[in-house]
Amino acid sequence: MAIRSNHYDAAFEAFLRNGRTPYVAVNEARRALWGDSSLKSLDFVVYSPTLGNLLIDVKGRLDAGPGCAARRWENWATTDDLECLQQWQQIFGTTFRALLVFAYQLPTPAVPTSLPEMLRFRDRSYAFYGVWADDYRRAMKLRSPKWETVWLPSAPYRELRFSLDHLGVAT
Repeated sequence: MAIRSNHYDAAFEAFLRNGRTPYVAVNEARRALWGDSSLKSLDFVVYSPTLGNLLIDVKGRLDAGPGCAARRWENWATTDDLECLQQWQQIFGTTFRALLVFAYQLPTPAVPTSLPEMLRFRDRSYAFYGVWADDYRRAMKLRSPKWETVWLPSAPYRELRFSLDHLGVAT
């Protein structure tokens, strides 16, 4: 496993390994050049027997628990994230789908949460949810023009997200 400074990426990689899911971790040190533009690197290229060929960008978020409604199910991304995922999807072709993975670090066990723990990694608990990038783009709302961020309101996010507990290969 690669040494990753971002604990959300490292946890998701451990999740893939634990599930025996074939993947390639992408070196994010540099943006890729494509034509006259540069593309933000995605995080993982994954083969899932249940979901197919995936181009994944991991978005780490802290789940503060049910008592903090303002931080529940945060799902923002940048417009650059989505534009680059769309371009990667075009480059890889029709057999690949771009997926935003929201990696939620769960609160300490003393704080109740409605999310099931999917992974315990480096003394932290995580849950992983996906949203197809194309679906996200269709439903997204502008969050901050200054920071060029977008998000999904609660209802569309509940409708579009899905648990990644079935991502890997059953052994």
